[in-house]
Amino acid sequence: MPEQGLQQTQSLGLQQTIAPQMQQSLQVLQAATLELRQLVQMELAENPVLEDETQDISLEETSADEPDDDFDEEFSRLSKLDEEWREYMAQSRASQPRSSEDEEKRQFLLDSLAKPVTLQEHLLEQLGTSSENEDQRKHGELLIGYIDDSGLLQSSLEDICFTTGIPLSKLTEAKELIQSFHPVGVGAEDLRECLLIQLRRLGKENSLAARIVDRFIDELGRKRYPLIARKLKVTPEQVTLAAEFISTLDPKPGRLFSSENNQYITPDVLVERDGDNYRVVINNEQIPRLRISNTYKDLMSSSGNRGEVRNYIREKIQSGKFLIRSIHQRQETIRNISEEIVARQKDFLDKGTALLKPMNMSQIAEAVGVHETTVSRAIAGKYIATPHGVFEMRYFFTPGYETSSGNSLSNTSVKNALAEIVKNEDSRKPLSDQQIAAALDEQGLKIARRTIAKYREALNILPSNLRKSY
Repeated sequence: MPEQGLQQTQSLGLQQTIAPQMQQSLQVLQAATLELRQLVQMELAENPVLEDETQDISLEETSADEPDDDFDEEFSRLSKLDEEWREYMAQSRASQPRSSEDEEKRQFLLDSLAKPVTLQEHLLEQLGTSSENEDQRKHGELLIGYIDDSGLLQSSLEDICFTTGIPLSKLTEAKELIQSFHPVGVGAEDLRECLLIQLRRLGKENSLAARIVDRFIDELGRKRYPLIARKLKVTPEQVTLAAEFISTLDPKPGRLFSSENNQYITPDVLVERDGDNYRVVINNEQIPRLRISNTYKDLMSSSGNRGEVRNYIREKIQSGKFLIRSIHQRQETIRNISEEIVARQKDFLDKGTALLKPMNMSQIAEAVGVHETTVSRAIAGKYIATPHGVFEMRYFFTPGYETSSGNSLSNTSVKNALAEIVKNEDSRKPLSDQQIAAALDEQGLKIARRTIAKYREALNILPSNLRKSY
């Protein structure tokens, strides 16, 4: 029984040791580049034996086959490998001190970094220079707090009046002031008011477009042009021209300051043309290159309790090596998956999205020799730069259809073909979903009418009665 208890204790201890490492390995694999950088910075702060190597080092030095058992031999070998590097770094730091002028330049650079301005900050800045009336400014600040990212008020003035107890006339004055600000149309209570503000600022407050927006905003959205024409006693052609002008206005003026407009994507994989073929290049620029530091040598030589220090450093070295191997394995997994994608999607790379082939994760997993969940984790949040633009890696995993000629097309390609048919249709006689299905059938793609309707909605294409021009 004692032996069985000892085995259980050892097994439990092994699980507790392995589980965090496996969890970290999965976290490294799934992390996007920015998340991985943050994870590495945390490890650098917590593990004294890890260093960010500015020079390119070979990952072969930290391969999974390197023995960890003989610590003394490992200590001696790593000490010799690090000695020249440590001396070089010490000389570099001594010969290149940072002057006060360098510090001033560095601080100026940091202070010069542009920070995106929010819509609320932009409006508050204009409010501060537009009104000297303290109450009006206070009411204006209150209303700006009710403005959402689209630039419209989230509540009506009546509701705000009821909630705050501020007289409606005072709130109206503040709203009219805000509506004179940039961007044009901000501070409106609904779409109708937003568009009328823009038309008024353009000097078209008495135009047919203004009358349509003021009285028939719902009918305009449904493109019921003949009805609007009868009510206003004008021709459908005049309504059509006015509607085209209204479509140039901005229904969400605040989105100019949306954080979505400030997103920058750094691709994890670059696909470069190499003659008639393509070459996969993994982008390692954004990932810190790690190495095992020689700091532990100083710690060991200065400590009286060598055994405790030895165990501590051994643990940190093993932890650091596991992180380095995990990052290396992540990059290799992404490379293998990317090369398989490129091999299967050569027609897409040659001619564009119309020839994107259907593909699923199980096919790639089998080809690469990993589990399907590994592929899912590896491509999560990763981007690939191709001759046709930057795509999320999940873009390439899509079901598809077989044409009458036996070729396979992804549903993305089918959607593109659908969009092309609608683009080239006669706007006075737009095609119904059944007619679009017939047109695709002529191209060798037999798609059900229900599927056409689903794809059309996914592409934000209106039904035929709302696409009709008069």
